[in-house]
Amino acid sequence: MADWDVAVVGAGPGGLAAAHAAASAGARTIVLERAEHPRYKTCGGGLIGTSLSWAAARVSVPARDTVSAITFTDRGRRAFTRRAADRPLLTMVRRDDFDFAWYQAAVAAGAQVRQNALVRAIDQDATAARVTLAGGEVIAARMVIGADGSAAITSRHVGVTFDQQDLGLELELAATAEDRAAYRGRVVLDWGYVPGSYGWVFPKDDQLTVGVIMAKGRGAETKRYLSRFVDALGLTDRPVIRDSGHLTRCRRADAPLRRGRVIVVGDAAGLLEPWTREGISFALRSGTWAGEVAARARTPEDLSGYELLVAERLGPEMAAGRRLLRLFTRHPRLMHAAMATPPGWRAFQASCRGELSMAEVLRRAPIRVAVGLLSGSA
Repeated sequence: MADWDVAVVGAGPGGLAAAHAAASAGARTIVLERAEHPRYKTCGGGLIGTSLSWAAARVSVPARDTVSAITFTDRGRRAFTRRAADRPLLTMVRRDDFDFAWYQAAVAAGAQVRQNALVRAIDQDATAARVTLAGGEVIAARMVIGADGSAAITSRHVGVTFDQQDLGLELELAATAEDRAAYRGRVVLDWGYVPGSYGWVFPKDDQLTVGVIMAKGRGAETKRYLSRFVDALGLTDRPVIRDSGHLTRCRRADAPLRRGRVIVVGDAAGLLEPWTREGISFALRSGTWAGEVAARARTPEDLSGYELLVAERLGPEMAAGRRLLRLFTRHPRLMHAAMATPPGWRAFQASCRGELSMAEVLRRAPIRVAVGLLSGSA
């Protein structure tokens, strides 16, 4: 017999959104987290409008800055800045703050969170799924939601496969008073010298997050890009608070999201936007849907509703992102030129604010045809 209705493995935004949704629906919910909140997580921490609206309805968002200006650069050169006149484009958070806010919300909703609980194995039968912890304790639940990352145990249990893997490197730098004045309310986006790569500077009050990302397998070039980027920004002498890296993995379109009583969300499911590699909005949405569906489910087949939601709502966004990544990889300078035009800037603003998805942009016939021709997918 199951001791719990829903067990969630992993307490990042996706897992805690799932726990909040399941507990709010009345399910007996437990969360198993290998670390302890608040804990650092490598992440740019920029919330687009979709993430902000999803989070603000459920937690008090611990914003460190709001961004209304974007400076675009092409390999550190040809800089220009665009400003939003009416309202901000992005909200900056630190992941330890943001995740802890979700932790508090999940607990307040009635979920029990077990920290320092390392999961070693998952198995299931006709009556329940069982999660075995490092010390040998077994947690039995009617349904399990995996939110422990793309290389972790739930993703492997379900059999998620990936068709895109990228390496992101990031520095958290101590910001001087001059840095805080120069970057407050402003993000830098740099189109990298390796096709498909880009870099960023995100302001977070007394810290600057500086990072780059490109396809996995080019580690030396990724490190060199980060070093060159920091040098071009004039930030080489800033104290480094943290130096970290992470892999992002994007699922194949036909990869499974469920195996019996176990479903996966967020990074564990490979759910992210392939071009920008933005994943927080995908984690919050998929986690919430998974929690709602799992709370109602009595049989494994009842979890199919979650698969349909992901296919219908996130699938088109990911497909559009793949097409834009192909375009960006083939014509990186074109993206820089597009951001300098009024239509390009308007589309970028709408996307940042969550008013217009990439899928909706590509449904417009002239844009769809142009992207298809330029990306070689027409």
